[in-house]
This record gives sequence, C-alpha cells and structure tokens, in this order.
Amino acid sequence: MSSNDYVKFVTEQFVKFVDTSKEERLDKKRKRKSEQDPVLTRMFGVLPLALMLIVNNKRKENKFPRK
Repeated sequence: MSSNDYVKFVTEQFVKFVDTSKEERLDKKRKRKSEQDPVLTRMFGVLPLALMLIVNNKRKENKFPRK
C-alpha cells in the first residue's frame, strides 16, 4: 500500500466522521457498548461462569443432602 492510498483512506474516514451528526455518533457508541460482553467474561473467559456453576451446585447439594 503506497502512502498516497493511505492518505486517501484517512481523508475518506475523516470526511465520513465529520459528516455524521454528534447524536448519530453517540448512538452508535452506545449501541457498540451495549453489545459488549460482561467485564468478567472479557477478562477471564468462561472461568467465572464455571466457578459460579460449581458453587451453586455445591450449595444445592448441601441444602438437599443425598440419602
């Protein structure tokens, strides 16, 4: 990719940004933020979910002991 192509790309992106209204940009940002995964999932993957399931299972077993 030549530098001329890069300048053209950056200019197009800038013009697109300037042409959109502030409200549209904020709506797009809110939508993107609401679609994100929870923080624990992003940071640690599925591990917090697995631990939560194990803990809940242990609580249920203690509440209703097997005979």
